[in-house]
Amino acid sequence: MTATTPGSTDRTGRTDRTALRHRLAAELAAARARTRSLTHDVFGSDHPDLTRQHSPLMSPLHWDVAHIANMEDYWLARRAAPDADLVAGVREDIDHLYDAFTNPRAGRPALPLLDPAGARVYGDRVRERALEHLEAAAFDERRTLADGFVFSMIVQHEQQHVETMLATHQLRAGAPVLHADPPPASSVPGLPGTEVFHAGAEFLMGTSTEPAALDNEKPAHPVRVADFWLDAAPVTNAEYARFVDAGGYRDRSLWSDAAWEHITAEGWTAPMTWEQVEGVWHRTSFGVREAIGDVADQPVLHVSFGEAAAYAAWAGKRLPTEVEWEFAARHDPATGTTRRFPWGDDDPTPERANLDQRHLQPAPVGAYPAGASPRGVHQLIGDVWEWCDSGFEGYPGFEPFPYKEYSEVFFGGDFRMLRGSSFGVGTPNARATFRNWDLPIRRQIFSGFRCARSVSRSA
Repeated sequence: MTATTPGSTDRTGRTDRTALRHRLAAELAAARARTRSLTHDVFGSDHPDLTRQHSPLMSPLHWDVAHIANMEDYWLARRAAPDADLVAGVREDIDHLYDAFTNPRAGRPALPLLDPAGARVYGDRVRERALEHLEAAAFDERRTLADGFVFSMIVQHEQQHVETMLATHQLRAGAPVLHADPPPASSVPGLPGTEVFHAGAEFLMGTSTEPAALDNEKPAHPVRVADFWLDAAPVTNAEYARFVDAGGYRDRSLWSDAAWEHITAEGWTAPMTWEQVEGVWHRTSFGVREAIGDVADQPVLHVSFGEAAAYAAWAGKRLPTEVEWEFAARHDPATGTTRRFPWGDDDPTPERANLDQRHLQPAPVGAYPAGASPRGVHQLIGDVWEWCDSGFEGYPGFEPFPYKEYSEVFFGGDFRMLRGSSFGVGTPNARATFRNWDLPIRRQIFSGFRCARSVSRSA
């Protein structure tokens, strides 16, 4: 960082504890407000949509509410107490019901869960305890408390589940219940299809200094990147519609064996929520049907890794690697330094990125010129998660913290990386080092992509 932010360390190395407490309390409150905006605020406490499973890929909304509270109970109510390493929790008797690792999503409705009202009361009781511990926290006694890490971790956990609950709303049938202002219009015409050259260099990937960074983002380590081209913006609905209309979903040569088998078995012919109405492509966004032509310059949404890779092959390109993506998002070619964000070291603002569910859709490409990288790559943060052609592994020197189940148990599987955040991501999670991952067949997430192209040695 180049400046002292609230709750950071000052030039003497001391933590501004009062400012840190205020920031963490505000972030906890903002996350909880978003949770309620997707649950009790729109449905009350007895609406069947809170307990209904809208897809076997997703939990019932009231499970998420109580799971958020249970995670906070475990880490803040019990383990963030200033005078003990471990104190009694608010509801230790229900830990087994809200363990995400032992209870797969498809089976969660069969569990004896708290009802929606009980889940909210549980969350309120846990939050009271957590705020008491926050007020008394020393922030430097234990590693989990240093710089308020465990409080930041819980903020990020709730924000991640907020995005998951937002995805559940996308899969929900029925009349719209969520409303938001439309995103800003583009102020940079001509971006779709434009490529930006990135001269290869060495840069520091990951971080060793970001207080809120999770274990898989650490440590910072040097990586050398070869020359490559990267799209200046994510692939748009209009661009992807041309691929669909050109028969992309019928051209076997564009697809990997696994992706072809999956789209054939599932009968996919376009992105999730797309359908043709009188020969015109439409999408459904949180219950609202829109013609693709009306959102032509927005990044395409709800595509799997296989769909993204097939489009890239059709366009004569490929997907970027995770290293290339972070290089584009953080490397400053003028100084050779690694920055926190594409625009510099300052935190995201509404002028720089589409985050926090501020708009219930991606913004047209070119809508956030203040968030562009020095080379002119737009919307690397916010709008859509971007698929990268890399598996999920720990960085050199990786150390699991504070528990192995967050990252390490997922290393080495079939997962593919997603970088950059979506419009549903909370600002505390929207780091250029933040690493998201999912199975390559998944598309209920707010996923899009941009393409890359290698530079031949003879060029």
